Amino acid sequence: MNQSAVTTSPLSDGVRQALEISLRGVEELLPQDEWTKKLVRSESTGQPLRIKLGLDPTAPDIHIGHTVVLNKMRQLQDLGHQVIFLIGDFTTLIGDPSGRNSTRPPLTPEQIKFNAETYYTQAAKVLDPARTEIRYNSEWCDALGARGMIQLSAKYTVARMMERNDFHQRFTDGSSISLHEFLYPLLQGYDSVALKSDLELGGTDQKFNLLMGRHLQQEYGQEPQCVLTMPLLVGLDGVDKMSKSKNNYIGITEEPNTMFAKVLSISDTLMWDWYTLLSFKSLAEIAALKAEIAGGRNPKDAKVMLAKEITTRFHSAAAADAAEQDFTNRSKGGVPEDIPEVALTGAPLGIGALLKQANLAPSGSEANRLIDGGGVRVDGNVVSDKGLKLDAGTYVVQVGKRKFARVQLG
Repeated sequence: MNQSAVTTSPLSDGVRQALEISLRGVEELLPQDEWTKKLVRSESTGQPLRIKLGLDPTAPDIHIGHTVVLNKMRQLQDLGHQVIFLIGDFTTLIGDPSGRNSTRPPLTPEQIKFNAETYYTQAAKVLDPARTEIRYNSEWCDALGARGMIQLSAKYTVARMMERNDFHQRFTDGSSISLHEFLYPLLQGYDSVALKSDLELGGTDQKFNLLMGRHLQQEYGQEPQCVLTMPLLVGLDGVDKMSKSKNNYIGITEEPNTMFAKVLSISDTLMWDWYTLLSFKSLAEIAALKAEIAGGRNPKDAKVMLAKEITTRFHSAAAADAAEQDFTNRSKGGVPEDIPEVALTGAPLGIGALLKQANLAPSGSEANRLIDGGGVRVDGNVVSDKGLKLDAGTYVVQVGKRKFARVQLG
């Protein structure tokens, strides 16, 4: 599309603001000129744009890394656009191959139903339920039937499908690729046709699938959607993307005190990325806060503000205040700013061995004595079980009132 076609007339303040909000923290917005044109048209006609996010219910709960795209949905929802929360109950039967080096085992219908029942309840902690359209892609995928599936498959070539990085790598490595896995991106793209979406959101690992939606909409004679990808949130360890398998996550249903303490455990550097991707503060507010920190204000103040905002979102303001007070009472102001960082191997590792290897206790017997006395905390929680074993992940370990270590266990 010719950029000048969009920018011939100056953009209104409303469109400029909407474009700024759209671009906040994003990895890519494709094509940006088409999205600008859609915003201009929406403002002139008063017709909200249709914005789609699809999630497969592969697990019964989600962590705050999943909420990065939900936050973007909420920002666009607050601009007055129609957001569609799509539960991929049909596509979960196939299993998304994105980023996989092997075939993902499909879930049973019973597992999918159980997981789907909890998904929207959790998403509604970010989205406004009263202004959210909830859909299930079994509505139109079941209706396709064998004939419709063959016709859909004719809309794309094997050569183009093999350009996808994970398929190409698996083929090169000699790993198996099942034919049904080719159906996944086709069906995700067909969701956009069924919903007539103007914009689809996803993580960076979903780019191929999102672009499939643009292609299929054109094949079916629709105006193609734009594509917005968000970065994958780095987890508590400051290294890898947030993942339950790496134990560097914060579940959105975790207890307020645990959630608050975990946010405070992140590094001062990572904190600003989290502000951009997770906070509802404006970019101007974040920039002002960052300037205050650069000018000498304690970084912990900003981290506490972030911890309270996140805890409030998933619990309540009262729970966040109580979590802050609990953390203050337990550690006399919280985790110190410059605590030692220790890298250990051998996960899962017993708590006694961890305390000794991290130089938080001189011996295993002393470690057990400290545990018996209630003097050991992991991520703010008192350890009462001397047999506790910690899986791989990052933990803030406290012994007594003054000894701390951020332990990265591998």
